[in-house]
Amino acid sequence: MSNQSTGLLDRLFHLSENNTTVKRECLAGLTTFVSMAYILFVNPIILGDAGMDAGAVFTATALSAIMGCLLMGFLANYPIAIAPGLGDNAFFTYSVVLAMGIPWQQAMGGVFVASILFTLVSLFKIREIIIDAIPQDLKYAMAAGIGIFISFVGLQGGGIVISDPSSLVAIGSFK
Repeated sequence: MSNQSTGLLDRLFHLSENNTTVKRECLAGLTTFVSMAYILFVNPIILGDAGMDAGAVFTATALSAIMGCLLMGFLANYPIAIAPGLGDNAFFTYSVVLAMGIPWQQAMGGVFVASILFTLVSLFKIREIIIDAIPQDLKYAMAAGIGIFISFVGLQGGGIVISDPSSLVAIGSFK
């Protein structure tokens, strides 16, 4: 990379001010991509279970992650990667669509209405009041519960956890 383009990136992203280099940021970006790339493959499987087209979900996942990351980089100047929330998508598929029997198209309408409400709640600073009212331990517990649920779904998909009438779940075959 030429000194001219390095200087442009330094000015654009304030690399010197943040005590970092182009090389370090490129390595961090590559590491982040490799650690997050699983969502490109898992998200279509989960939303495909709801009846959505897996190819379309793959494309939407990739495009939304690209847009989110670019907006974080260029508008906020934060090195934070953004991608669709797997926990939310698992809830959408397994709780709303499959368990409640709501067609995915109708459930998506609900997601759209919820996003408008969330935007209004955020604009009027009500979201901050609600978040500040939740005890920190409960916040940790919710994050852990979502992580365990996603792990459980993955273990079921891999056949490691299977259904058992006497104990609800059992260990599957490792063959």
